[in-house]
Amino acid sequence: MTAQGFDVFDTALGPCGIAWGGRGIVGVQLPESSEAATRARLRRRFPDAPEVAPPVRVRRAQQGIVALLAGKRSDLSGVALDLDGLPAFQRRVYEAAREIPSGTTLSYGELAARLGAPGAARAVGQALGKNPFAIVVPCHRVLAAGQKSGGFTAEGGVATKLRMLAIEGVTPAKKEPAANGALGFDPRAALRHLRASDPALARVIDTLGAFSLELKKTQSLFGALSEAIVYQQLSGKAAATIYGRVCALCPRKLPTAEHILAASDTALRAAGLSRSKLLSLRDLAERTRSGELPSLAALRRMPDDQIVERLVPVRGIGRWTVEMLLIFRLGRPDVLPVDDYGVRKGFQVAFRKRALPTRVELEKRGARWAPYRTVASWYLWRAADAARQAEKTRR
Repeated sequence: MTAQGFDVFDTALGPCGIAWGGRGIVGVQLPESSEAATRARLRRRFPDAPEVAPPVRVRRAQQGIVALLAGKRSDLSGVALDLDGLPAFQRRVYEAAREIPSGTTLSYGELAARLGAPGAARAVGQALGKNPFAIVVPCHRVLAAGQKSGGFTAEGGVATKLRMLAIEGVTPAKKEPAANGALGFDPRAALRHLRASDPALARVIDTLGAFSLELKKTQSLFGALSEAIVYQQLSGKAAATIYGRVCALCPRKLPTAEHILAASDTALRAAGLSRSKLLSLRDLAERTRSGELPSLAALRRMPDDQIVERLVPVRGIGRWTVEMLLIFRLGRPDVLPVDDYGVRKGFQVAFRKRALPTRVELEKRGARWAPYRTVASWYLWRAADAARQAEKTRR
């Protein structure tokens, strides 16, 4: 395709590019490793096109792309594309893909069925692999069977696809849920992605060294949440003492819902529980015994948002507590606790801010880190720890 001009513009995903002709957009370029690399890629794709200020219709398309990648509602179905020269089947695939709304997905097979060619899933995948209009033709919303992510040919590969889906609030199924004590993602892939998407965070990673998050082994969801309730708003030493006394009330020193419900208020208060925490443990135990809460095995198969929704009705369990469960018990890759003081303080230190970031500021920057915001959070915690230790040394 020939282009009359191209332009590079900034988005939450990084510097994107767009090229246009007389009939519409002829190409959209997802971010490369840097703005210069994105520009170089566009020049290779459209060697005769100059870099010029885009006309109004193209600026509107850019604005829509920027909004979409910032997590806002943005309908790009009206953006005119120049499909001349493309094979008829490829054009039909792109037209069908443009009808997939933001925040939803189809499988390759489902998209093929919509085209009236139910056996053409592989051909659909091949057509989407050649998509020159990424984002405007949202090929990232087409997944492999079983809600698996499938492939992606853009810079960053599947990590970029997952990041775009995360911005739209979609979490594809993992190949396997994290086993007890095992992370549910590849830390090496996470670090490559974070370094490429945020040079400032890359410097923090270089300063603090290797990623070494260790998960706490978990015997049951009740055990994990009961420990979390006991530890709330206490020092680690005091909480460990009280939790040890609660465990001592139970056979094999492993608290279960039945044991907590059978224990007297007097015994639980004598262990050091406040009245509020006693009531929280009772509520957790009742909901566990009634089957209202999922088993740990079922939990591992659930998406993050569904886990939050199922657990926050428990007395004493808020979103932050569930986020800690997702990170330190389940090893989920894309959790950013925006209300956590340590994460906010680490952000202030790492990015040299005068004040703690607002929730909006942290979420906006965090969009760059998806789908590995857990790893970014871990480094922000370490940055806060390092700053605190440096202050103690200075004093």
